[in-house]
Amino acid sequence: MSRNVCITAAEGHTGFAIAELLLTHASFSRKIDSVTALTMDPSSPKAKELQSMGAKVVEHVPGRQRVVTKLLKDTGCDTICLIPPAHAEKFDICAELIHAAKKAGVPNVCLISSVGCDYADPHKQPRLREFIDLEALTLSAKGDASTPTGTSPVVIRAGFYAENLLLYAPQAQTEGILPLPIGHDHKFAPVALGDVAQVAAHVLSGKGKHGFDDKHRGQMMVVTGPMLCAGDELATAASDALGTKLEFEAITQNEAKKVLRAQSESDNSEQQYLLEYYALVREGKTNYISTTAFNNVTGHHPTEVVDFFKMYSGEFNARKRVKRSR
Repeated sequence: MSRNVCITAAEGHTGFAIAELLLTHASFSRKIDSVTALTMDPSSPKAKELQSMGAKVVEHVPGRQRVVTKLLKDTGCDTICLIPPAHAEKFDICAELIHAAKKAGVPNVCLISSVGCDYADPHKQPRLREFIDLEALTLSAKGDASTPTGTSPVVIRAGFYAENLLLYAPQAQTEGILPLPIGHDHKFAPVALGDVAQVAAHVLSGKGKHGFDDKHRGQMMVVTGPMLCAGDELATAASDALGTKLEFEAITQNEAKKVLRAQSESDNSEQQYLLEYYALVREGKTNYISTTAFNNVTGHHPTEVVDFFKMYSGEFNARKRVKRSR
């Protein structure tokens, strides 16, 4: 049974991490015949790196569904990993890909969605709520007998990436603080990007009678980290891992917006998504963990918060502490 995987938004962090696993990790690569990296920026460093690993890099120009449908057919893919891109028109681009995959008759579809989208208010957290509509578009094919796309749908709701905390490394280094707009009372469970990629790689390489492995097919997989953290607990975990004292500082939404604009390379839509997720934390809508899917799919335990900070200790460790001015 062949397995030709197409990964959208492959130049992004999520797409790259999944493609890299499929191409370089023996337990996955032996089950995969080919990997096509669909990207809106073929000249990006990550796209070039994937090409050097053996991926076929294909430029994706959104805007015309007929053209995108032909593009997917030309790749010869029987499996698609749909990753909403970091783009102002994220919803339209991903929706077009969902419809194109249906028209192209791609039987195995895995959508990378977001934890918290089901709790998001469409008026207060519109960027987060978009994922619910993308899930509905993906899963609606299940009831359409005219297309094979509904044969093997999987939705992975990825938790808040712990890597987003790297945005605050400058404050950790110079001031010894983690400044987050999450308030003091509620918690969330950051997940390592590598853990989400592991789950996706298992799904995309898994095979069964109807496409994806029957253990995965039709699943809604919610993947968070294994530890609920309030701000102080997050700072304590970082302090334990780094061997240096870090303190949590609850900042306002406006302060967080300024930090993101100054220190994040992501576009405005992605910054808005992060701010909306922080708002969910403050509203108490992220006070849960969900590790069952990760454990069942991978057979391992997800990355602990302390271990995450150890992995990125070089980013967080203080180089020079300066006295903070008020």
